[in-house]
Order: sequence, then C-alpha cells, then structure tokens
Amino acid sequence: MNAILKALPTTLIFAWLLGSAAAAEPRSFTVGVVPQFEVNTLHAVWRPILDLVEQQTGYKFRLRGATTIPAFERELRKGAFDFAYMNPYDLVMTQQSAAYVPMVRDQEQPLAGVLVVRKDSAITRPEELDGRVIAFPAPNALGASMQMRQELTDDFRVTVKPRYVQTHDSVYLNVLLGESDAGGGVRKTLDQQPPQYRESLRVIHTTRPVAPHPFCALPAISTEVREAVAGALLRIAETDEGKQLLARVPINRIGRATLNDYRPLLDMGLDRFFVEQ
Repeated sequence: MNAILKALPTTLIFAWLLGSAAAAEPRSFTVGVVPQFEVNTLHAVWRPILDLVEQQTGYKFRLRGATTIPAFERELRKGAFDFAYMNPYDLVMTQQSAAYVPMVRDQEQPLAGVLVVRKDSAITRPEELDGRVIAFPAPNALGASMQMRQELTDDFRVTVKPRYVQTHDSVYLNVLLGESDAGGGVRKTLDQQPPQYRESLRVIHTTRPVAPHPFCALPAISTEVREAVAGALLRIAETDEGKQLLARVPINRIGRATLNDYRPLLDMGLDRFFVEQ
C-alpha cells in the first residue's frame, strides 16, 4: 500500500483522502424538534420541509420525536439529534454539554411569552394571579414558562401554583376548560390555535421579546453539511410552497442565526427558574 501511495502524484493522493473523508461522513441524519405541539402536528409541519431539504441536498433526514419537552431536553443535552429546532434557552444550556451550533432562525417575529385567561374571566392583570393555578407547558420552556415565572415573580411580586401540562396546546385547553386560572404560552403558538380557541382567550401580559427558536446542528456535523442544509432552508423560503411550509413552524422570514443572538438570555437571571429534569 505504501509503495502504491509513493508512486501516485500528491494531488491524486489528496483527492483520494478527501473522497475517503467525505464518504466516511453519514448521509443520513436525525432531526429533533421541541414538542410545542402534539406529535402528529409536529410531523405534519416538519416532514414536508425535510423532504424539500432532502431533494436539495441529497441527504436523508429522520424526524425523531420526543413526547414531552423535558424528554426532548434530556436528549438535547446528550447530543442525541444531529440537527434540532430548540428553545433559545436550551441552546444556551447545551453549550455546557452538546454545544449545538445555531444555523438559521426567524428574523421577523421575536419570541414573546403570553399569559392568557379565559375571555370571560374576571382576571385582568397579572397581580391578580397571586396564589392561583397557572398552566405551563414545561418548567424550562423559555417564553411560556421561565420568562413568565421570572416576570411574575420579579415584576409583579406574585407567587403562583404552576401546573405543567407538557405542550402549548394543552396549556390553552387547560385554561379554556377552567382547570387553570391562567396559562403561559407564546404568541406564535397562540396564533396557531383554532379560531374558536383564540377568540375565547384573552392576553393579560406579554414578556420581553428575545431571539426566537434556532435550527441548530451538532458541532461534529461538518461545515460543508451544515452549510448545505442551511442553504437549502434559505432557498426553500424563496418559493411560495416553502414560505407556506415554514410559516407553519412558524418561521415567517428565515435568516442566519449566531450564538451571539442568544447571549442576552444570560443576563436575565433565568437560572433561578431552571429545573433540572
């Protein structure tokens, strides 16, 4: 083997090594998505997008679900997904473990938590929720739970009884059914509820806005692959079909994301409200 390599021109050896390295990288990748919605809804939203990315890149993507946000977060910390669409605070937290690299995000609508009550509720201000039961999707959901609990505690000086119900959809249903006095969600998921649900809810508080959910990759995924995937997502957004599909995520105007977009989260004191699970 050594004799053969010595006989080959350097350029051919380099090309052969490059080709071997490329062949060694997998052509199939797993994708995780934070379960803000029910599993069937997530699959209906993301599978068509990944199909288009497959057509553009030649790679294969397997959508790997998690039934709850805490289960998803545990998988994230282990680096179980090659690519993932995640809560901004989860991105910050994974820098201590899996160190996911942000690639793209929505550039139009920042992430903002909303506190909702039933439209016919007598509650009109957050201060009136002291001692009341509040539904949240999960302890570490950023806008819907962590920021909301931080602002209720620090800005309104109220103590609430949290009820964690796993998804944003379940939060809104809990409020509508009268099982919770109020609920924490985010503007994007509230906007995606059926009209009859939205019209029966009333927003009484909105949190300070932050950069929205990023689509990220493990650092072990090569720059070439990351760029191919990011480029495909950006190109998809230039088509009518792609815009409609991304809007369901929801991503209304896609663009590049960097870790610096999320550094302001470190100054909010949210670690007091993070729950290890």
